Order: sequence, then structure tokens, then C-alpha cells
Amino acid sequence: MMTKPYTVAVVQMAAHPNDPLATAEAAAQRLREAAAKGAKLIVFPEALIGGYPKGASFGAPIGMRKPEGRAAFARYHAAAIDLDGPEVALLAEATTQTDAFAVIGVIERDGATLYCTALYFDGAKGLVGKHRKLMPTAAERLIWGFGDGSTLPTFRTELGTIGAVICWENYMPALRMHMYHQGVSLYCAPTADDRDTWLPSMQHIAMEGRTFVLTACQYITRAAYGPEHESALGDDPEKVMMRGGSAIIGPLGTVLAGPDFSGETILYATIDPSEIMRAKYDFDVTGHYARPDVFELVVDTRAKPAVREI
Repeated sequence: MMTKPYTVAVVQMAAHPNDPLATAEAAAQRLREAAAKGAKLIVFPEALIGGYPKGASFGAPIGMRKPEGRAAFARYHAAAIDLDGPEVALLAEATTQTDAFAVIGVIERDGATLYCTALYFDGAKGLVGKHRKLMPTAAERLIWGFGDGSTLPTFRTELGTIGAVICWENYMPALRMHMYHQGVSLYCAPTADDRDTWLPSMQHIAMEGRTFVLTACQYITRAAYGPEHESALGDDPEKVMMRGGSAIIGPLGTVLAGPDFSGETILYATIDPSEIMRAKYDFDVTGHYARPDVFELVVDTRAKPAVREI
């Protein structure tokens, strides 16, 4: 594990929601830009490639599915990506060229079902893993499937142990506890939550896990999206649909970069891995501050396919 300080980055950018390849190309360009400035770990927002359909209703009042909603879902499904597709190849190439570790939010297509997924790319190794969002929030459940315990990995690297928890999954205490148990020291939080309350939540997680937290959100205006968003957001092309708020936080809750609400940008911070052990001196949530005689968490990490052949 690296013992000297090094640079990390979070990328705040807009998706091209109907053009995943264009989004992947833009993300690869920003990845190279961040790596050129010394970033070893680069975190991108939730649902960047494939798009976060903020404001879309998919034609689903209670008890009804409208034809226009079915058409909207078909377009959204077409804009998702396959993990063996050109978008992933582009990103793998960029990480190979830069030797950076990247965490990128995508909409993953698996047959007819879509998943909100975080992909992990590790330098020359390319795509090394994924995390599917366990619990889509509210209306997200209409369009995204549920991940299972088989995609809750962390990755031990020379930078530290890297893991990702997506958006409101970060409000699931048991999931956070599992991440801390796996020794995460670089806690990545791709999100679509741009509210003022998000930053203090990230600071709490940094202090709770005594971990660095890197959170990335998109910055998007209405102009990028289709007509299914008009009823919720109006037709002003300059209306900000998602205002960013990306940030980097240290293991004692200190904000090292951000939050930024000004537009598309890349935020950088120099982090010192030794800060983690100094922070855990008085609080180790799955170690000396735990009470396994009182509390026990059981995590089922088996894959749960709908059909299993034996």
C-alpha cells in the first residue's frame, strides 16, 4: 500500500443520455486529463453512461402504463450499455494508457433489465469488477433491477482498499458496515443527489468509517434531455437539472475539495494514507469500537439468479 501522499480526483460532468458512446469518449478524455495532473484514483458520477433520467415519469401513474412510457423505456434501454461493448473498451483503454484506477457509474443492460452499476477499472487490468445498486430509490425501482450481494466487492490496490456505494445506498447502515468490514480506505460515492444535505452525509460516512470519501455528481441542464422530462422540469433549456456538489472528504470529516455547484469541472485533492490510522486511533467501527457480543451483521454474498441450473 502506498504510504506517501498522492492525488485523487472526482469528475463532475454531464452525460449525453441518448449517446452512451459519446459519453464514454468524454469520460475517457476527462480521465486522461485528470491523470495528466497526477490523479491516481478518479471517480465519476452515478449513471453517467446511459444517463440518470431525472424528472422522467415513464408514463406510470398508479395502476397504469401509458404507451409513451413504454416508448421512453425502450429509448432508455437502447441507451444503456453491455459490459462487452465499445464504451467499456474505451474506458479500459484510457485506464491502461494512464495506469489510473477509475470508478464510473453506468446503466448496465442485462437482457431486458437495467441496473444502475458502478464499474471498477484498474490500470492495465482493465475492467476488474462491478457493483450493482442494491436498492433503487423510489421511482428508480420502475426502471432498474435490484442488485444482489454478489456485487459488493472492494479492491486492494497500492493506493488502498477501494469500494463504491451508490447514492442513497449510502443511507443503508448495514451496507456501510459491510464496506468498513472489508477495510475500505477510499470510499467512492457516485451520486445523483445534489442537495445541500448530501455533503454532511458524506462527512458523517468519512468519520464513521475513518475513510477518505470521494463523491461525484453530474452537472446537467435541461437542454440535454428529451420531451419526457418537460412536465417535471419545464422547457427552459438552461434550467439546471442536476447541479453537481461533488467533493472529497478526509477521514476526520474535513472537506478537502468542493462541494462545487458552478458547472462541469474536475476536483482534486492530495491525500495522505497515514491519516487513516491516525483517525482510527479512537474509533474503529468494525474493530475496537464494535460490540460483536451485542450486534451481529450477516451478509449474503451469493449471486441470486432467477433461474439456476444444477
